Amino acid sequence: MTILLEVCVDSPRGLAAAIEGGADRIELCSALEVGGLTPLAGLMKAAASAPIPVYAMIRPHAGPFVFDAADEVAMMADIDAVRAFGLAGVVIGANRPDGTLDMPLIHRLKAHAAGLGSTLHRAFDLVPDPDAALDQAIELGCERILTSGCVPKAFDGIDTLARLSRKAAGRISIMPGSGVRPTNAAEILRATGAREIHGSCSTPVASVDARAVAFGFEAPAANRTDSAVVRQMRQTIDAI
Repeated sequence: MTILLEVCVDSPRGLAAAIEGGADRIELCSALEVGGLTPLAGLMKAAASAPIPVYAMIRPHAGPFVFDAADEVAMMADIDAVRAFGLAGVVIGANRPDGTLDMPLIHRLKAHAAGLGSTLHRAFDLVPDPDAALDQAIELGCERILTSGCVPKAFDGIDTLARLSRKAAGRISIMPGSGVRPTNAAEILRATGAREIHGSCSTPVASVDARAVAFGFEAPAANRTDSAVVRQMRQTIDAI
């Protein structure tokens, strides 16, 4: 079976680089430096013509995945925008203050996204009981869980990822993500049995405008999607 490569991007340039490098699916975001927020309308419009499926992150602000009523209104409107632009799916999730999945809210988001594909995002990685949360994700009817195995980096969560994959038994896809690079993707995939994998496929790029940095308009360096890294990841996956 073919292993699917999902690449997260947060700009038109990143979108083009991911497609050029051979990504199979896009996770469309803004602000990847904080784990990804809902993409702007202009980026959704640009992604609508992509030759591969595009799933948009639905996350209204940085910080914990604990959302209030105002956040829910914003997320519902963002799901409407994803549908209006003709994108393939949404990336959703929410936690309660104790870290458990906020099932009522996620159910409402999932219902509002009827007809769109759905990924449960890394709110899953903050849960106190991953096995219980896996059963909840299956109940939700999401296609996949994007997870690092409940630790910051997927390579360090291999054992949990493998256990979740075995327990899922094809009822939902477990997609490793976070810190996935061409140098470790093959080991992660072999150890977990995952059939799809997620990465930023980025390289650090220094700012060329000292004034923009001085004024706080730009960080001194940032990670940008690199078509060469996407291509390396694609080749690594295809060699398995």
